[in-house]
Amino acid sequence: MAIITLTSDWGLSDYYVPAVKGAIYSALPNVNIVDISHNIEPFDVRSAAFIVKNCYKNFPKGSIHILAIDTEESTDNPHVVLKVNEHYFVGTDNSIFSLIIDQDEYEAVIIDVIQDTDFFTFSTRDRFVKVAVMIHNGATLSDIGLPYKIKEKIELKPSYNANSIHGLVNYIDAYENLVTNISKTQFEQIRAGRNFTIKLCSGIYKINKIRRSYQEVPEPDILALFGSHGFLEIALNHGKAASLLGMERDSAVDIYFEDEETTAKDDSLF
Repeated sequence: MAIITLTSDWGLSDYYVPAVKGAIYSALPNVNIVDISHNIEPFDVRSAAFIVKNCYKNFPKGSIHILAIDTEESTDNPHVVLKVNEHYFVGTDNSIFSLIIDQDEYEAVIIDVIQDTDFFTFSTRDRFVKVAVMIHNGATLSDIGLPYKIKEKIELKPSYNANSIHGLVNYIDAYENLVTNISKTQFEQIRAGRNFTIKLCSGIYKINKIRRSYQEVPEPDILALFGSHGFLEIALNHGKAASLLGMERDSAVDIYFEDEETTAKDDSLF
């Protein structure tokens, strides 16, 4: 059974979600519609991209993902279909695509499909659904529009040198765990086996060990670990890190590595 996923910033109190689902079912009665999330903050492209990026590959290849975040079309933000890793994405190129696909190869076209209504405030129902149905029914990207190059990333990368990494909080989940933009690969490459100190809130809080699970520290102690998303995460065991530490998205997370001589002396004590 074909799958169409929906991700939006609509919430669940209005008619938008059922209207889109109704339009899909009217055209494809046997399709399987999956809600990824409708609790994205309005226009929060970064959070939407993070969520979709970390789950879309778990869906079967050939799945169609409708992205309904900040969908108003303009010359700078056209409506686009993107194909990557044998998945299809339909949405507005407000930089969300580049945040989802990393460096993966992709095909994209700018949508040249006339919608069926004269209203231009509900693109997801009136245009994206129509395009998703076309893809489901076998249309190729060339049937939908002309080739297009997606916008470059707006993603903020950590700065670093031989002895430090300076990152930031990129996402806060429902538990108020703080997901940074520091990847495990980057951390291990620069660390090179050395001791380290993670500093938060200008050094008020310090962590010098990476944990494997939240339960490795007593409640409600602070900890750092690498989540299944591959990035450094700051959390409290059974606590809300964002609120209790006074941190929010884009708050600084700094890691300092000891020089090799100091690390060697520390290791010799054990």
